Amino acid sequence: MSENPTDLRETVREHYAAAALHVAGGGGSACCGGPQAVDVDENFGATLYAAHERDELPAEAVAASLGCGNPLAVADLREGERVLDLGSGGGIDVLLSARRVGPAGKAYGLDMTEEMLALALGNARKAGVANVEFLKGAIEAVPLPARTIDVVISNCVVNLSTDKPAVFAEAFRVLVPGGRIGITDIVADDALSPAERARRGDYAGCIAGALSFAEYREGLEAAGFRDVEINPTHAVADGMHSAVVRAVKPAA
Repeated sequence: MSENPTDLRETVREHYAAAALHVAGGGGSACCGGPQAVDVDENFGATLYAAHERDELPAEAVAASLGCGNPLAVADLREGERVLDLGSGGGIDVLLSARRVGPAGKAYGLDMTEEMLALALGNARKAGVANVEFLKGAIEAVPLPARTIDVVISNCVVNLSTDKPAVFAEAFRVLVPGGRIGITDIVADDALSPAERARRGDYAGCIAGALSFAEYREGLEAAGFRDVEINPTHAVADGMHSAVVRAVKPAA
């Protein structure tokens, strides 16, 4: 596959557009009476959420879950906070966030894929959740003003970006002083070269584009984040891990 960033980006967009259409019934399975979950292995998807979390959401939101963890389990969301989900997909993390922050708070979802945004909007209507807003855009250029978000979350999306320094810089920009990130992502062992990561899986499958632990830490710190923590949770390939990433924007 081409390493051209534009080509990689389009490959990712097409992959997730197809996933959204599959869930919505465009995968030839509408006759079967309900949304069809995207086929992923046990290291990804809705099984990484607690049963009570899945049960409170529309089936389409659960079926479209393609992440490698549950960022809400580490984000420590509080009543009244404003949350931004980078790469919100079918909206599972946005809807769960909205309920945690309550009517006084708000949850934004950002996605570049029209099909995923349409699916997410439908899921929000079905869930009856009002304190949400879905935005079309790139995670490298967030369409929100600076210092307007308390918490940035993301679920297995940063690895898909072809400009990760821009993602970290934008997360830092939109956060209020003292704001924080609580995300899950795929991270590689420091010993693995980019070529070795690519041999373990493709780009759209969240493997080839993964940063190493050291690269991830350096990228966040270069953007201005402090108190960076990167803790692996489970293996997804040889030397590749789903990991919880936490960091804080200094209050000063």
